[in-house]
Amino acid sequence: MDADRRELLNLLARESYFERDLTLASGRASNYYIDCKRTLYLPRGAYLAGELMLGLVREEGIEQLGGMAAGALPVTDAIIGAAYRHGYDLTGFFVRKETKAHGLQQQIEGVFRKERRTAVIDDTITTGGSSLQAVAAMRDAGAAVIAAYALVERGEGAADAFARAGLKYHWLFTAEEIRATRKSG
Repeated sequence: MDADRRELLNLLARESYFERDLTLASGRASNYYIDCKRTLYLPRGAYLAGELMLGLVREEGIEQLGGMAAGALPVTDAIIGAAYRHGYDLTGFFVRKETKAHGLQQQIEGVFRKERRTAVIDDTITTGGSSLQAVAAMRDAGAAVIAAYALVERGEGAADAFARAGLKYHWLFTAEEIRATRKSG
């Protein structure tokens, strides 16, 4: 494992991993939670996540990415910051649950162009439900969404759901890697 990946894994394990009973966005009960925002809003965490995730995004030739607000926001921002540092043409956006009632009255905000190679992203993905809701909005807006990305994959059904939706699925870490790192650290 390279040094940057190991450092980000350790940050996620230390800053973002919690053990307690709770309900996830998917509606499932869990005895642990990974709050990636606690790492992504650290300068070093944002830098590392952006650099490492950009590597995955570039492999598919993705030109724009985004997902549901608020989960996708910090990881999208980190990746487009890394893209700028590397001269890679990548833009970002986010999807609202509902069309905004004022202003431009949009459901998709940011830089979104239907002709660009598009991917959906989230910080942590369990079943893929939120991401697939974002994909539906992107496809309704005319985009050909080809891939899904997660900083952390929980391993609870998202891979199958994305495959059924015709999406390639990539992630940087599994929840089990983070849990094991936390327990050993």
